Amino acid sequence: MSTETGQITGTKDKDYNIIWFTEKCLDNVLRLETYIQDAERDGDDDLATFFRKAQADSRKGADEGKRMLRERLAS
Repeated sequence: MSTETGQITGTKDKDYNIIWFTEKCLDNVLRLETYIQDAERDGDDDLATFFRKAQADSRKGADEGKRMLRERLAS
């Protein structure tokens, strides 16, 4: 199987990979908000704290992905 390297989509694999990673991190931030609310509703502070940490990590990943993509597309 050949790998598409931008000839078809116009987007290099590396750029696509950063875009994909960033989108997944942002999606995770949104999904975890629901999990945090579920845990809080059930009074499970440990689980809510766990999900908040995971959400912060995902937000950090998204921010890093956006920064890296911005730098690469500017060059």
